[in-house]
Amino acid sequence: MLLFRGQRVDDAEQVAFSRRFGPLETTIRTVVSHQGYLPEISNLANVDAEDRIISAGDKRILFNAGNQMWHTDSSFKRVPALASLLSGREVPPEGGETEFASMRIAYERLPDATRRLLEGRVAVHSFEYSRGLVGDGAPGARARRAGAAGAAGAGARQSRERPQGVLRRLARLRDRRHADRGGPHAPARSARRGRPRRSSSHTHRWRPGDLVMWDNRCVLHRGRPWDVGRYRRVMHRRPSRATA
Repeated sequence: MLLFRGQRVDDAEQVAFSRRFGPLETTIRTVVSHQGYLPEISNLANVDAEDRIISAGDKRILFNAGNQMWHTDSSFKRVPALASLLSGREVPPEGGETEFASMRIAYERLPDATRRLLEGRVAVHSFEYSRGLVGDGAPGARARRAGAAGAAGAGARQSRERPQGVLRRLARLRDRRHADRGGPHAPARSARRGRPRRSSSHTHRWRPGDLVMWDNRCVLHRGRPWDVGRYRRVMHRRPSRATA
């Protein structure tokens, strides 16, 4: 994870910077995205197209509540995101932090018996399943209407152990948001339980202009709650796609 303070970038600058790290991901529009944003930008906000705070009971707020579960971006795609770049455009004075956790450290701390249990296992990561966890009714249909076509559907099968490039280290793919089912189910689900230890996690408290970049192959993250009916929070995300 990298932190760049005081980066008052616009969407075009964020997209240009993201392209330096590889091809950009597609189908990332969100339920609050609109014509005012570049199609390459995912707008994670509680503010609507008229620049008004969306009420706390609005279904769009519920839809985005899925981001408060531990996850890696785009694990529901066959080729998940390599890196994500998140820009803090407007941040609340309290709450709304982002937590990060190292899957490498989590894997290294696993008992040998658990490592053997996970060896060769896969889990199906599904966008529809993750949004169903927050009670969004018909998340698949709603996601497609929001422009996330191709992101839902049957999902993608991901290994529970993921090679880490030239380091040849393994990270525990422990996505609590998108992971739907594995074979057999019990080992897949039991591997998602628990919380990262403090020594392997970091809580980022946002300042306006912060730009945070992280490696989705070995880092989990989640947003933290804030008073959505009182404070604005506008975050723009741009994932770079890993090569197949």
